[in-house]
Amino acid sequence: MPYSEQTVQSVRPWSDKTFSFTLSRPQDFAFENGEFVTIGLKREGKLVARAYSIVSTADRDELEFLSIHVPDGPLTSQLAQIRPGDSVWVNSKATGSLTLNHVLPGRVLYLLATGTGLAPFISLIRDPETYARFEQVVLVHSVRSVVELAYRADIEAMGNSQLAYVPTVTREAFATSERGADLFRSGALSQGLGLPHPDPEHDRVMICGNPEMTREMTTYLKDSGWTLTNHRGVGNFSTELAFVVHHQ
Repeated sequence: MPYSEQTVQSVRPWSDKTFSFTLSRPQDFAFENGEFVTIGLKREGKLVARAYSIVSTADRDELEFLSIHVPDGPLTSQLAQIRPGDSVWVNSKATGSLTLNHVLPGRVLYLLATGTGLAPFISLIRDPETYARFEQVVLVHSVRSVVELAYRADIEAMGNSQLAYVPTVTREAFATSERGADLFRSGALSQGLGLPHPDPEHDRVMICGNPEMTREMTTYLKDSGWTLTNHRGVGNFSTELAFVVHHQ
């Protein structure tokens, strides 16, 4: 049986559209920070499951996830109702292409996220190994409204000199209203942080979120001489295509 029944331990609402929750961790469940796993709910004996990036780090006893709430989504509309003590089913195998082993070590690691695509990057910025492999880590989180800036206070409280956090809000008044992808491409992101212009020889990029943004950035980076990590080897940028199913 690839799925095991786990218990909801806590639920944390961020906005009317986003929430995070923690589950008990299956025995012998192994994963690398940045990976995703398929989780689901049983309804009338049938399992409805989707891929979710794991927010918590591999050394924790619980599994933490960040979810969007789609009112008519087959899974998220139900997940939005969960309370501590409820059951969620977790697959026994985690996988994904946003781990430290998917990009070469380097100077600056750029983490570009939209919406709940932030999830795997929370795991990475909580991992000391990330800072051992990179001199600087830049996390850009782009959302439409301020309340969707999940984990904002937690990230700001980390006080890590190697971590630069750049929240951007596109539909409300906010200090930065440009999308992270646009800031990266224009050079405004690196310039604003006093960093050298991103260079595929020295820097690395990870992308997670809106499929359109992922495609757009993939095309831009490839055209600019960056190499996408694939199953054959390690490149200087990586994306999570499984994120597409988060929105259901």
